[in-house]
Amino acid sequence: MNDNSNYDVIVIGAGHNGLTCAGYLAMAGLKVKVLERRHVVGGAAVTEEFHPGFRNSTLSWVVGLLERQVIRDLELEKYGYEILERDYGFFLPALNGGRGFLMPRDESKIKPTIAELSEKDAEVYEEFHQRLHACVEVVKPLLLKTPPNLGGGLTDMLKTALLGNSIRKLPLQTQSDLIDLFTRSAGDYLDRWFENDLLKGLYGMQSMVGNFVSPYAAGSAYVLLHHVWGDTAGEGKSGHLDYVRGGMGAITQAMARSAEAKGVDIQVNAPVARVLIDDGRAFGVMLEDGTCIKARTVAGNVNPKLLYLNMVDPGYLDAAFLERLRSWRCKSGSFRMNVALSELPDFTCRPGTEVQGHHTCSILIAPSLRYGEQAYFDARTRGWASKPLVIMTIPSTMDDSLAPPGQHVAALFGQHYDPDLPDGGNWDDLKETVADSIIDTVNSYAPNFRSSILGRQLNSPLDMEREFGLVGGDIFHGALSADQLFSLRPAAGYADYRSPVKNLYLCGAGAHPGGGVTGAPGHNAAREMIRDFRQKRVAAR
Repeated sequence: MNDNSNYDVIVIGAGHNGLTCAGYLAMAGLKVKVLERRHVVGGAAVTEEFHPGFRNSTLSWVVGLLERQVIRDLELEKYGYEILERDYGFFLPALNGGRGFLMPRDESKIKPTIAELSEKDAEVYEEFHQRLHACVEVVKPLLLKTPPNLGGGLTDMLKTALLGNSIRKLPLQTQSDLIDLFTRSAGDYLDRWFENDLLKGLYGMQSMVGNFVSPYAAGSAYVLLHHVWGDTAGEGKSGHLDYVRGGMGAITQAMARSAEAKGVDIQVNAPVARVLIDDGRAFGVMLEDGTCIKARTVAGNVNPKLLYLNMVDPGYLDAAFLERLRSWRCKSGSFRMNVALSELPDFTCRPGTEVQGHHTCSILIAPSLRYGEQAYFDARTRGWASKPLVIMTIPSTMDDSLAPPGQHVAALFGQHYDPDLPDGGNWDDLKETVADSIIDTVNSYAPNFRSSILGRQLNSPLDMEREFGLVGGDIFHGALSADQLFSLRPAAGYADYRSPVKNLYLCGAGAHPGGGVTGAPGHNAAREMIRDFRQKRVAAR
């Protein structure tokens, strides 16, 4: 159904948060239309063929943060969502002797494995893990809650008081650790615990994924916390990253099937040009081809900059809000590529091209915090890291639907790359060179890697913005720093998914709790919208 009859809600963008929001709204009995600018639903969580016979997730690459409540409520498993759980978490190869570091999932094996690197680190690891996850247990319940608005009314004051009281009751050590994780650098935090460079590189990399900062930048420890709160693999398994059969696009395809079964109308190839507003209220959208579609409310699953600065007449936004959005920081510093492989990487430190445990997990080129800091300095001065941080995953080791028999697909995520190149440089001119440097980096650890590549797909920061609407190539729709989190995401007074324009909502990762394939912003925004419908804050059709 693609008619232009009035809807209760129009959702702009069929990424995972838009589809999550649409699914919940439809479950509440609302008539929902989802508009997607690309030819396929999924946003950054999509699986596409990039070389004949080879398919892979185009941008996102592993699942670890998707909320279990979203999985249950939308019945995603019924519609094709299937986790492929890995036996190992991370592999950090070594260049000069040794076998590198392969982090097992079996908790009984973690301490002996770390002891091979450092007896001291093995002794403190359990306490490090327990204290980090004690902080996760504090943050985790907040992910599916609406933050209190700064300057809000009695309800917001009560929310703030209850939150403050719950933190006050925590053990003093946990309170101190939380402050450290929100304010200190990942480097300082990790240096306090560990001595081994590879172990610090593992956790330091998690603080820099999609985060264009030095590992010694104040506040960078929070992004480490952000990446260890997922529980996709089940209760008690937070921080696990796994594959989805069919790639990350299988998540959004399951969400789309679930939404359509509930009556949601999804239309692709339908780019929205602007939100229609009358007397300060949103009442629909205009597509780029001039088609107008009316609705009682509009929800934007797009970067806040795109929604409020490109799609909304600035006359409806106050000066302070506009200033905030114009200064909204969007720089992931990321470069994403897929490669089709004739054989698996043959690592010097762990030889062989037959599938082994280290091939199935997340392979990190992050030998030290100093290495990560230098990659950032390079990007800040010349635009890109000559020796980049790299995360490589090879999902075809566990999912034979992605590549021909005996061959494989690998996803490579590189860090650090400045979206704004110095001296007027252009990413279209540079991306092949940068891709070669990422391949050379992996090849230095696995000398057969370059010769095994049959084809590749590149996404520079500019490509991510142009094709997927990720402003500044920002995979999180805005930096995850203290000034852009919780009650300040995206702006003071508008952390409750509402906006200065009545009946216009934000349901994407630019809202709390931020980026990653979580479904949380979509879930939370839908709850607030349903509340407004039930309390008659939205006019009838």
